Amino acid sequence: MKGRARRACIVAAGLVALGGDTALVLNALNANVMFFVTPAQFVSGSMKHAARVRVGGLVQRGSVERDASGLTVRFMIFDTAREIPVLYRGPLPDLFREGSGAVAQGRLLPAGVFLADQVLAKHDDKYMPLDVAEAIKRARSTLGVSVTAADTALVPAGVTR
Repeated sequence: MKGRARRACIVAAGLVALGGDTALVLNALNANVMFFVTPAQFVSGSMKHAARVRVGGLVQRGSVERDASGLTVRFMIFDTAREIPVLYRGPLPDLFREGSGAVAQGRLLPAGVFLADQVLAKHDDKYMPLDVAEAIKRARSTLGVSVTAADTALVPAGVTR
């Protein structure tokens, strides 16, 4: 092979290797991407049943039910507009309680129940993740519910968008 043909083969092999690496990276990123949604978005039917997502909101008071073993828990997450039933098997975080913010990670079953494989609880009474606070405000404004002083307190001080 002459020098020019050899260089062309090396460049072509490099491009093929770069394309393969790019495909592997994009596949890994796609497998790990998880969207945050609110119960109102689930009820609207805009989410696929098999998609893995995070649903966030407040744990509805009086909705937490545990089975005899204490490891299977059913509760409702709501965003002041809609609610969704959640089924979780495993230990809950220490800060998990009714009326507090929570984020459940998992997928929506065809029966309309969210099967969670992980539950996260907010860490402080005065803090709510900015995405959750904005989702609650959007849900209220969509339904025509007035924004209250409690809504403006949801966003941490000094945070603007």
